Amino acid sequence: MLRITSLNVNGIRAAFRKGLANWLQAQQPDIVCLQEIKIQDADLVDELRHPDGYSGQFHHAQKKGYSGVGLYMRQPADVVTMGMDCPEFDAEGRILRADWPGLSVISAYLPSGSSGDPRQDAKYRFLDHFEGWLDGLMQEHRNTEREFIICGDWNIAHHEIDLKNWKGNLKNSGFLPEERAWLSKIIDQHGWVDVYRRLHPDTTGEAYTWWSNRGQAWANNVGWRIDYHIATPGIAARAQSAAIYKAERFSDHAPLTIDYDYPA
Repeated sequence: MLRITSLNVNGIRAAFRKGLANWLQAQQPDIVCLQEIKIQDADLVDELRHPDGYSGQFHHAQKKGYSGVGLYMRQPADVVTMGMDCPEFDAEGRILRADWPGLSVISAYLPSGSSGDPRQDAKYRFLDHFEGWLDGLMQEHRNTEREFIICGDWNIAHHEIDLKNWKGNLKNSGFLPEERAWLSKIIDQHGWVDVYRRLHPDTTGEAYTWWSNRGQAWANNVGWRIDYHIATPGIAARAQSAAIYKAERFSDHAPLTIDYDYPA
């Protein structure tokens, strides 16, 4: 089995203070995709850069204390690539790709538009560029049979079953009709697979991966499913089980782990 975990840590140092290193040792994922690491390279102490048993790779945002993605890998990748050839968003540290023979795993952190219209406009610019980049990956898949798994915080809840209060969020970033239609297009027209939904097509509250820090959202499970494994069809079909870990909180997101019938 190949076990892959995706987690928006909302600050890697804070997540480690809350016990993430111990959880990794207990769960033993082969690859961990991190988002919102919020750290610069000079501040990565060895425990954060290479936890026991893992080698780490990171794509930092230029802005201090902002965004950034990372990968922890039990087997170091042959090639690691940062960004998606888009200067505006590559400067924010949002894409990190690792290649092994026949397989690529990508940690992705898509923008949020919740802070206002300028960031929502930026989110749409990101989605436009990201769609073309995804098309390039799918073409690479068709040409070479390389499988892709894109793990991360997509900041979009796709369907009504993907968040608790869908009626109250129809006009809010993350559940806007345009965002949901874009994600539908990626899946229905471009051939990508939402791996969790392939395994669990109908789950609601147990599928949530993010909870607001306001009010009693966590206690009342008023959550959103915005963290995904989006994959090419071949590797998606080999997914055996999915788990969202909620016994402890390392951030405002929960780790999403999927096991694939694929050599680790």
